[in-house]
Amino acid sequence: MTAARAELIEDRGEAAADAEFFRSRAFLDAEGATHTLRIECDEWELLAPLVVREIPGTGERDAVSPYGYPGFAAPEGVQLDPSSIDFSATGLVSVFIRHVLGPSPLTGPSERNVVQIADPALPPKSRPSDRRQVRRNLEAGYRLDLVPGPAATPEQRAAFLDAYEQTMRRTAAAAHYFLGAAYFDRILEADRTWLALATAPDGAVAAASIAAVSDGYLHYYLSGSADSHLRDSPMKNVVARLVEHSAELGLPLNLGGGIVAGDALEEFKRGFANRQRTWLTSELICDEEVYAQLSAGHEAAGYFPAYRA
Repeated sequence: MTAARAELIEDRGEAAADAEFFRSRAFLDAEGATHTLRIECDEWELLAPLVVREIPGTGERDAVSPYGYPGFAAPEGVQLDPSSIDFSATGLVSVFIRHVLGPSPLTGPSERNVVQIADPALPPKSRPSDRRQVRRNLEAGYRLDLVPGPAATPEQRAAFLDAYEQTMRRTAAAAHYFLGAAYFDRILEADRTWLALATAPDGAVAAASIAAVSDGYLHYYLSGSADSHLRDSPMKNVVARLVEHSAELGLPLNLGGGIVAGDALEEFKRGFANRQRTWLTSELICDEEVYAQLSAGHEAAGYFPAYRA
């Protein structure tokens, strides 16, 4: 007997929860969320925002969570076996779910990444070299501003975008990471978002980050540093200020992880973190027959869905 039924609702607002950034209307609008996945059981329901996509060269569709940690809006303690869910009404081949930080309401999730966390409930951690650099920058005249997202001026937003795009070019990021001004303008409309800015003595914004509250964490979301000020490592000042802000809010700061385990980005974040947590995802095959047909001949190497590898 099927324990749960899934349906696809052509309204991403069903999953919106404005108190949580990664399911807020501002974020879902910016991410282009199109639908809500609703999974119903006898006494509860799970709701997750999705971006539904055409599978090129077929008449089929699949779906993926928006970026970040949107997950499910779910009652605490739910544990549901995905194999017990009837997905036939969704019309989807597969769904890739990015969970919130914490337990997954679906059993058997994948351990996708390890994120670094600065938790004010634990003794603080920072490297002596980082503390010296932060202090040196302040003594040299660097200024730190933490501006509520909705109050950020056009000039501050433009300075963030410039630093962010310089970082994307410097790291040879894929085209979809160049999100554009409209994206950032929309997410900064959300409540409990902030723009953290490190301004150099010459008046230029040297580093900047967006921070947002969602599901019990302050998240260090997207950030960037200007090429001309890399030698001063101004992002260390930005992160140090966000660690302070997380303590003021009484929330742990999720710094995220690296691009790959153990890389320089992860090592940078480890310098401020006093614990870590594994981030989980779920890879749901809704139509096994079609999934197998589309995946035939693809070398996925762990990528999901295999036919998009």
